[in-house]
Amino acid sequence: MTASEIAVHLLNTCVSLVHYDAYMFGSTLQGVGQDIDILIVGPAGDPLTQLKKELRYAGESLPLHILYMQPSEERHTQFVAREKCIPLAHLAASCRRSRVRTQF
Repeated sequence: MTASEIAVHLLNTCVSLVHYDAYMFGSTLQGVGQDIDILIVGPAGDPLTQLKKELRYAGESLPLHILYMQPSEERHTQFVAREKCIPLAHLAASCRRSRVRTQF
């Protein structure tokens, strides 16, 4: 699966992601690597518990490595900028656009 296809899969399978900022980073973005690095930024509590269940199900056949951060942690570390994280929504949109182009 490409990074874009993984993003579509996760967004379609994990409905709780609407409450979080979700990113991909690392070697998968270049089409290499053995694992898929995902960053989830958002609140703790029951919504996160639900999201973890959904991600466990969605990632049964994928080598997901998931990092969870609260928004204050991400702001303090500037992890998104430092690691050049790409929002899953942007990756999914690029996959959908390329599918539309290939249909014509």
